[in-house]
Amino acid sequence: MLQTALIVGDLQRGITANYPFARSPLAPLTELLPRARAAGALIVFVRFAFRANGTDCPPRNKLLRTFYEDGQTFHEDSAATEIDLPTISTDVTVLKRRASAFEGTDLDLVLRARGVGALTIAGVATSAMVAATCYAAADRDYDVTVLRDGCADADPEIHDFFMDSAFPSRGFNVVSCADWCG
Repeated sequence: MLQTALIVGDLQRGITANYPFARSPLAPLTELLPRARAAGALIVFVRFAFRANGTDCPPRNKLLRTFYEDGQTFHEDSAATEIDLPTISTDVTVLKRRASAFEGTDLDLVLRARGVGALTIAGVATSAMVAATCYAAADRDYDVTVLRDGCADADPEIHDFFMDSAFPSRGFNVVSCADWCG
């Protein structure tokens, strides 16, 4: 059996406070976390933030620039980028500056060091962080599971499209938090 990691992305205080759809995964994931830890899964929280001076925010990328210019919500030293789920000292936190949890981070290094071969992915938004991280994980030969109620998107139809069509067509397992067994 492959060692599993639970990757939870972008469920940070500024996002859950300012984007109502982002609150829906909090309860199912809060219930899942103790079970995942008991099953021996490595818990990895991924935060999205830019340096306060903006040197890592490209001027021509309008979407990222909008996030950066949203004040402290996406500045790395802000309390708004703290994880909005219960964490413990054995959890890992990764800081990312793009959609994928792999792009420009040490996530792959951490996972390989722990012998992880299977990833369970949760977070927001389904069409951004979750999709980008799933595809990047598959490109690195990880087995991928996605937690349907552990993810959310501002557009519920897009969320359902990914969960019902896009992810299964790529060979990703899609399960509920309650049905996840590590």
